Amino acid sequence: MLNFLKKKVSLWLVITLCILSVFLGLAGSWYGILRFTGAPDGAIKFMRTLNLIHRSYTGEYDNEKLFDGAISGMVKTLDDPYSSYMDKDTFAKLTDITEGTFGGIGVVVGKKDDNFVVIAPMEGTPGANAGIKAGEKILKIDGKTLEGLQLEEVAARIRGPEGTTVELTLENDEGQERSVKVVRGAIKSKSVMGKMVPDTKIGYIRIAIFNESTAADFVQAYHDLESQGMKATILDLRYNPGGLLTAAVRIGGILVPKGPIVSLTDTDGKTVTEYSKLEQVKYPLAVLVDHGTASASEIVAGALQDTKAGYLIGTQTYGKGVAQTIYQMDEKSGLKLTTANYYTPSGRSINKVGITPDEVVKLPKDATEDLQLQAAERYLQEQLAK
Repeated sequence: MLNFLKKKVSLWLVITLCILSVFLGLAGSWYGILRFTGAPDGAIKFMRTLNLIHRSYTGEYDNEKLFDGAISGMVKTLDDPYSSYMDKDTFAKLTDITEGTFGGIGVVVGKKDDNFVVIAPMEGTPGANAGIKAGEKILKIDGKTLEGLQLEEVAARIRGPEGTTVELTLENDEGQERSVKVVRGAIKSKSVMGKMVPDTKIGYIRIAIFNESTAADFVQAYHDLESQGMKATILDLRYNPGGLLTAAVRIGGILVPKGPIVSLTDTDGKTVTEYSKLEQVKYPLAVLVDHGTASASEIVAGALQDTKAGYLIGTQTYGKGVAQTIYQMDEKSGLKLTTANYYTPSGRSINKVGITPDEVVKLPKDATEDLQLQAAERYLQEQLAK
């Protein structure tokens, strides 16, 4: 076998160079490689490493895994928590969350300050029922550290077959560690819930995540509450980790007055702005936010605050002001890449900063009442009394 590989070295070099050239989009041009990298050294090292593995390595290896590892390593060097290469297993699960059904414990994970953190436990899921809190750091999964892992890899370790158990080692903001064992379940994310606040004309709508059904579910809940006499609305975006940009824009079109909802600017400076066509805001609106309010939910909250269509109550939001594009590399793999920064209607970037509410209301850890919700009810009662 070794002699066969030696005879194929020159052919393999040609094949590797072609693959690398196509991957970089440089049509096999050494001038293009030089222009792209500043020097051909990186390309040469890549080809030489691959060649040496095929020519000299005595152990077993898989060509697909070699390329997966190379691409994954390349993306990791971007040091961007939101960009990642997805192999066939990760990519196959990609549509689960956006379509609203996925397996696991119902905890949405993010990365902040080089730590993996719980952005939000989804209501009614095993994670939420086990007492996992937004903001807690995830130190270990099943006793193994997370060093060197990407965000999708951490999420994949938490997910698993229904009925199996996963153990998370968590740390709160006071540095206290604890371990929680959670039995995985089949997670169905109900994105919207609505009800009337008793003895008031205030409707309460909770959006847990922005998925493909969110806009339609929101419209249904909104109309149901109107039929029950709603004259003011509470929009609860607490512990909402975001989701689909398209869903956030559609919600914005229902609540934000005519004008921009969000603007996205790519690496070439090209800006695309999503607009609302709503002629007039129908009802006074209070928006509940916290440190678990992230991404798409921050787009909605920021647009409502900038246009004064909504009054924000709660605590500082998460601060994810970048958008990702999913590229399908082939039928089995994909690349999630940060491709744009987004800005609120006033031009604010909230990335790594978050949104400060109009009225800051903190929830004590031992709170027995929802003080933020109470503040929203007071605000709307005042608006209705005017």
